[in-house]
Amino acid sequence: MRPEPPTGYGPTLLERLGLGRLVPPVALMVLRQLERHPVKTSLSVIAIALAVSVLVLGNFFQDSVNYMMAAQFHWVQRYDMSVATTEAVSDRAIYELVRLPGVLQCEPNRSVPVRMRAGPRNRRVGIMGIRPDSELFGLVNMDGRTVPLPPGGLLISKQLAEILDVDVGDRVQLEVLEGKKPIRQAMIAGTLQDFVGLSAYMNLDALRQLMREGPVVTGAHLLIDQKYEADLYRELKSTPQLAAVTIKQHAIDSFNATVAKNLGTMKTINLLFACVIAVGVVYNCARISLSERSRELATMRVVGFTRQEISAVLLGELAVVTLAAIPIGLACGTFFAWWMTAAFNLEVFRFPLVISRYTYAIAALVVIVASLVSGLIVRRRLDQLDLVAVLKARE
Repeated sequence: MRPEPPTGYGPTLLERLGLGRLVPPVALMVLRQLERHPVKTSLSVIAIALAVSVLVLGNFFQDSVNYMMAAQFHWVQRYDMSVATTEAVSDRAIYELVRLPGVLQCEPNRSVPVRMRAGPRNRRVGIMGIRPDSELFGLVNMDGRTVPLPPGGLLISKQLAEILDVDVGDRVQLEVLEGKKPIRQAMIAGTLQDFVGLSAYMNLDALRQLMREGPVVTGAHLLIDQKYEADLYRELKSTPQLAAVTIKQHAIDSFNATVAKNLGTMKTINLLFACVIAVGVVYNCARISLSERSRELATMRVVGFTRQEISAVLLGELAVVTLAAIPIGLACGTFFAWWMTAAFNLEVFRFPLVISRYTYAIAALVVIVASLVSGLIVRRRLDQLDLVAVLKARE
């Protein structure tokens, strides 16, 4: 039941620095109010900053997936079509593929299924042997840098290296899961921070030497003339020794029809909820400030301040708090996105930390628009202040 303690009305930090004369009176009133209520100001900034961070996080997944799509289907898979044989065949099959109508370029590969062991840890993976000068299949890190294929030894996913607890220079045991199932030893020559699955790559000649076999292949990557795609696909599908024929564009279309569509729906829902949160937070801050200062603002109207001037006092506080919260919210959103990438660092897939300028701009713009809308609503309430009640003595 105690009355509210009187507010301290000492000079602000700006005035103590001798800069008070450089600031307009209305702006000085705004700064005084914010500095004299540090807890309220801090909580308002934190609340609006969290609304901004929700907007950043809501759009982050779309940016990450778009980047992953571009990297996987354009930087890594530079081919148009890939084929896989039912079993290892002579590399003379590559010359037969090159002679087919519509094939512009053909690069062989050799895939060997193995169980990779390092002490008590093991994983079943496939080692893909490719040429070191391959133009149709790239080895690209999450940051977009191309990783050279070592002349000898294995280049494995960083995630696989962490699971097996191995590092560059360590040796692993390979239990081959085809043919006579020999057991081999190989050295880890490098790691690759890729996007999907647990992968292992090796120089094609080094893999053949490791397997102690001749020039055999189990597949090929093709660059084709799109005019011949349908005819070429039919001919390859009818070839008995081919187990699978994959067209990259069909994989992209399938991805867009399923994963990308679901992500778009999730993005829309997240954006809707984030906008509601942002508007609610900003409007509540403005409404609470109006409720707390309604008598003070009405008194200013009585003593001669115009509606524009008292609006500038109240809405100026909202503007300063919002502008201060936006960079903090963008930083918090980036941190939450980083935390999400760490949480989703799984064996099946990994999300890269990619946030576009568009996402940052949308997050800032939504909060600014929410502030403007809230300001207009509060501005209408300012016109309805009861000036007569201000002249009456408060009990």
